[in-house]
Amino acid sequence: MSPSRRPSRGRGQHAGLDAPTILRTAIDLADRDGLAALSMRRLGAELDVEAMAIYHHFPSKDALLDAIVGELVAQAAVSGQPTGDWQSQLRCYALSFFERLTEHPNLLPLVLTRPAMTGGSLQVMESLVGVLCDAGFAPERSLDIVYALARLVLIHAALDTGTDQSLAAGDPAGQLAGVSPDEFPVLAEAAHASLGRPATYRLEFAVDALIIGFAQGLRSPRKRPGRAAPPAGTSAASPRA
Repeated sequence: MSPSRRPSRGRGQHAGLDAPTILRTAIDLADRDGLAALSMRRLGAELDVEAMAIYHHFPSKDALLDAIVGELVAQAAVSGQPTGDWQSQLRCYALSFFERLTEHPNLLPLVLTRPAMTGGSLQVMESLVGVLCDAGFAPERSLDIVYALARLVLIHAALDTGTDQSLAAGDPAGQLAGVSPDEFPVLAEAAHASLGRPATYRLEFAVDALIIGFAQGLRSPRKRPGRAAPPAGTSAASPRA
């Protein structure tokens, strides 16, 4: 009697290997050793598979990098669990997105340079734009709001993590702590009062300021172009003779 055989797997298939496992391992590798260390060969070694096995789930390295960006965006939506009015939901998502980005500073350059176009990230955008449309914003204005908020968060994350080496990381108020109160009394007082505040204080301040501005725009709808007001004594519905 012939010995039993395991069913053969297709090319690139390995037991227990799936897209979520690959993504988690890729993120862990970049967190630990830097983005430059993230190659398909190195990732395969981390997963104890041949690099070709990864291509069964991601057709190229670019596809893998896009999926990593989408995963970070989707994680922010899951962890934030926004509830309440549209202002609360925007604020919750912004702070959650910032938290995810600063947890993975080595991956921030990816988010800064690659659009989030995976199914998961597009669903997050669909949800946020939908919330804003339900609140009364036009679809195009809703998309503007989402992009404005996301870019604000990205800038703060880059500054706080020192991702952009041309920008100093950390709280700039701390750098002002040594200014002379005799020469710059108002600046010195402001810097001293700023010390000891939470690391996210300025981000929260900026997010809240944006949201207040968005709300003001909603209460004051844009005027549509129309005909000039008719002269006194004439009817707007009837043309002049």
